[in-house]
Amino acid sequence: MKAPEPDWRWGTPEGSREFDRLMDARLSLREKIQWLEAMETLHERFEQARIKRLREGNQARAADS
Repeated sequence: MKAPEPDWRWGTPEGSREFDRLMDARLSLREKIQWLEAMETLHERFEQARIKRLREGNQARAADS
């Protein structure tokens, strides 16, 4: 998939939404599924990092007591 030429109007909120619609229309179903899987993996990593931070914070508080 070849990306369209950059345009200055994409720097505005309306232009950004237009660019997103343009790119979404160019993606195949396979590419959309791959993107969703990548976002799911990213979400899981964020959740694991959050849980790890909470555990470490609780352990530090317990050690201070």
